[in-house]
Amino acid sequence: MRVIEVARFGGPEVLVPVEVPDPRPGPGEVVIDVAVADTLWVETMIRQGRGAPYFPVRPPYRPGVGVAGTVAVVGAGVDAGLVGRLVVSRTGEHGGYVERALVPAGGLIDVPDGVSARNAAALLHDGTTGAGLVDLVGVVAGERVLVTAAGGGLGAVLVQLAAAAGGRVVAAARGAGKLARLRELGAEVTVDYADPDWARRVRDAVGGVEVVFDGAGGDYGRAAYGLVIDGGRFSAHGTPGGSFAVPDAADADRRGITVVGIGDVRFPPERARRYAERALAEAAAGRVRPLVGQTFPLERVAEAHAAIEGRAVIGKTLLTVG
Repeated sequence: MRVIEVARFGGPEVLVPVEVPDPRPGPGEVVIDVAVADTLWVETMIRQGRGAPYFPVRPPYRPGVGVAGTVAVVGAGVDAGLVGRLVVSRTGEHGGYVERALVPAGGLIDVPDGVSARNAAALLHDGTTGAGLVDLVGVVAGERVLVTAAGGGLGAVLVQLAAAAGGRVVAAARGAGKLARLRELGAEVTVDYADPDWARRVRDAVGGVEVVFDGAGGDYGRAAYGLVIDGGRFSAHGTPGGSFAVPDAADADRRGITVVGIGDVRFPPERARRYAERALAEAAAGRVRPLVGQTFPLERVAEAHAAIEGRAVIGKTLLTVG
């Protein structure tokens, strides 16, 4: 089968397809025929060697963190009735940019009726993180909620979940195309942060905000923090702007602002599973639509990473297999 491997840190060109034997499940394991593989922004950082200290991955390694597909083979002690079932699963050290994924049977999550493999893969991580952030931070009906990097996969989920909770959502992203899609997903106000005055435009539109979900980081996140009213909540979970925009602890304490960091969303397995199931259930009910902007065949994974890094994508980027 084909898998993607990284022998050294570097640009997208270090993502190399290789042929390896098909995996064989041991006791308690299954093999999934992969239909769609997930991709994450942070994977581009890890591939460049910039993942530490939060993601201390060293080459050689197999990238990819999750897949959607059908169970093909089960190992000893695993219910044979799983064969043929559409599932999603995290892939761990075996990697997710693969044609067939070897995973523990206990980590499988059934995909509800009415949810495609594509949408299930898109929600495996972004839906989990989105549901978890809304749970941790909280959104009360009528509150003003700013989502930065709203045009990405996670940002689009947060826009919808916050709107569903009754929040007045302000979506900040780059480009008219992304902003148009975000208005369709429930954003009350959209701002383009290619405009140096974007934060002032947010303030002009809604005043301060009770909640910020900062998926951008860097200067964008720091500007977003300046919009939080005293007693508000701020989540610093994104780095496309260069770093996590974790505010000064003393300032946050003085202003009574609750801060959630990246460590808070590294959920233990059972909690992550509950959030993933919640996100899939929201999709099955039609309340969340993952924003999948583009897909690439597995063998063009280097193009996918280059597009993500170049911010030439809208929403989620996925890899199709087979």
